[in-house]
Amino acid sequence: QVQLVESGGGLVQAGGSLRLSCGATGRTFSSYTMGWFRQAPGKEREFVALITRRGGLDYSDSVKGRFTASRDNTKNTVYLQMNSLKPEDTALYYCAASAKTYSARMEEYIYWGQGTQVTVSS
Repeated sequence: QVQLVESGGGLVQAGGSLRLSCGATGRTFSSYTMGWFRQAPGKEREFVALITRRGGLDYSDSVKGRFTASRDNTKNTVYLQMNSLKPEDTALYYCAASAKTYSARMEEYIYWGQGTQVTVSS
């Protein structure tokens, strides 16, 4: 069992930066692929970024070059550094854990946090 808790969201102006953190309980954290997803009001939840257990990275086209995922297995924590934020990045951001070696599909993530709100003003 893995429990995930996100933090670091907030209100920021367009062009600004935020760093989201996701702390995990459980001794097997390092064995999971960790993903970041987001859901804007009235829209479906979508993939943002992932980092595999070996540090492999992938991003959605909408955030590539602006967002960076990282993880610290000694702290059971995954991060999402978000730079050059845009109003369209406004959403509730979730971290999630998958037992798959690689996956950007929500249905393959088995543990989810409660989300942290990111609001980008224009």
